[in-house]
Amino acid sequence: MISILLAAAAAPVAVASPDQSIVISVAPDGKSYSVTRKGEIILRDAPLGLDMANEPDFSDLKLVGVQEQAVNRTIPLTATKASEAQDHYNGAVIRFREAGASGRTLSIEARAYNEGVAFRYVLPDGKPVAVAGEKTGFRMTGDTRCEVTEFASSHELAWNWVKIAALDRTKLYDLPMLCATISGRTHFALAQSGIEGYASSALKPIEGGVNVHLFSPKDRPDVAVQSPDGLHSAWRIIMAGDRAGDLIASPLIGNLSRQATGDFSWVKPGKAAWDWWSGPSTSEKPSMERYRRFIDFAAQSGFRYFMVDAGWAYNSGECCGVEPNPDTDITRAEPGIDIPGLVQYAKGKGVDLLLWTHWAHLDPRMDEALDIYQRWGIKGVKVDFMERDDQQMVDFYVRAAEATAKRHLLLNMHGAFPPSGLQRTYPNYITQEGVMGAEWNKFGWGRVTPTHNVKLAYTRMLLGPMDYTPGGFRNGAKAAGPADGSMPTTLHTRGQALAQYVIYDSPLQMVSDAPEAYVNANGFDFIKQVPTAWDETRFIEGTPESHIVLARRKGKDWYIGAMTNEMARNVDIPLSLLGPGRFEATIWQDGASPNDVDRTTQQVTGRDTLSVQMSAGGGTVIHIKPID
Repeated sequence: MISILLAAAAAPVAVASPDQSIVISVAPDGKSYSVTRKGEIILRDAPLGLDMANEPDFSDLKLVGVQEQAVNRTIPLTATKASEAQDHYNGAVIRFREAGASGRTLSIEARAYNEGVAFRYVLPDGKPVAVAGEKTGFRMTGDTRCEVTEFASSHELAWNWVKIAALDRTKLYDLPMLCATISGRTHFALAQSGIEGYASSALKPIEGGVNVHLFSPKDRPDVAVQSPDGLHSAWRIIMAGDRAGDLIASPLIGNLSRQATGDFSWVKPGKAAWDWWSGPSTSEKPSMERYRRFIDFAAQSGFRYFMVDAGWAYNSGECCGVEPNPDTDITRAEPGIDIPGLVQYAKGKGVDLLLWTHWAHLDPRMDEALDIYQRWGIKGVKVDFMERDDQQMVDFYVRAAEATAKRHLLLNMHGAFPPSGLQRTYPNYITQEGVMGAEWNKFGWGRVTPTHNVKLAYTRMLLGPMDYTPGGFRNGAKAAGPADGSMPTTLHTRGQALAQYVIYDSPLQMVSDAPEAYVNANGFDFIKQVPTAWDETRFIEGTPESHIVLARRKGKDWYIGAMTNEMARNVDIPLSLLGPGRFEATIWQDGASPNDVDRTTQQVTGRDTLSVQMSAGGGTVIHIKPID
């Protein structure tokens, strides 16, 4: 790190990426910044700053020093979309001092990667800090079009392609926001990372762009963030690439987070049988017989886990809702349910158990409950219904991740805000919701469309693991059935159901349908074999408005998934990523009906191109393995 004292500070401080393609420039008064990529202005004169809660805002800042950074390192990863991440950037800590008697200092730390830029605010240690909000904004050039989703506490709404000027200024919009420049030469996503000790955020439309909105707890509406000693804000991120899909493989969100320390080799990714999706929406009375049926199914299918969802805990009552049942005791089971006995039954068949709990029940008894689960032999917890984004809730996420890591338990958060890099800090925090996923086929049928499914790969999935809960095997149309939400159907084909296991990033992946749905079912052989964590991820082609083709590697094997929207589509897939040698390609693609897939096998080389046909709302998967 090089320290530079500035005798004259009339020019912006510019930080360029290692390949010089992206530059972030911070104004010499600390009030604004701009971003360019390949000579094109992405953001222009966007505002910077903090709204202080218990003292005046910073004003009349003078640039007093810059500490330059240059980092190039490889970070080994655990159970995610790649086995390692390249953390390569140029950076600068830009230090300002307020004129006058106060002499307060504020630093802006900026980094430029080949795949985007990021910045955050730093206040020195030595005194408490209270922040009401941020002045931070993003100002586009021209009437940029973006994929956006309105903010909701559950983070489970659809995505729409709109112009910035058309956004409703009475509403908030969720992260990420995926945009394209007017020229179309750059696609960029607005995101955040490193919110530990901070608050989560959304985006508020304003003339020419959007501003950052921090969430405050109900008991202190005028203070979003309190820190006992100095401050490191969340990172504000602009991910960038030539194509929207180029952002999918980016490690930027994780690289900007605090990195994991210690041994996480015990974290085991895998698929899980699950009894909730195919059952009624309200609580089905739990029984050992029902649980054993799903455990047997998991064992027969080679799945590592069975998820015991809501209803197992003592006095669970009707399930489920944001408001917890005050009579529930999550440290013991309903009469007739023997969780330790169930663990032993599953263990004898090579299956481990995961338990559901409401966050409000876990919060006051976290150590007690997790100690009990560990003694029972449980391997992970699914925590639900947080549905808040303030600093107090962020702290709960961190405490839950720490406490489960300490006990070698996996953590799956539902009713959750989208990821912001905490999985990099705690690799046992293996997946989370924050997405309108397959559960909406139970009680909001018609919302989870093939178009929505394609867009998720370019939007929500950019931020981290996404527990969409795929695996619905009654495909293609609304079928007559029980009115209680059981046995749901999907709008997409069986081919797209398979492709979600390649395209959607979730190291803990549900197999959501009932065991009987998979008996002699075309395509289930693929679900049994497909991995859930990967060594490499590569985008091949597509757009958020049409389709996606994505490749992932595990060892020497490649898996390619393709999904299309409501339009049937023929896609040519070049196999140059294979390199030299001969390979066997097994292809599952849409058949004559939405519930059919045709399975074929052929020999290929890296010089070949595979042509696949997808039906409307369809998909394809390909497993390629070396012959030699």
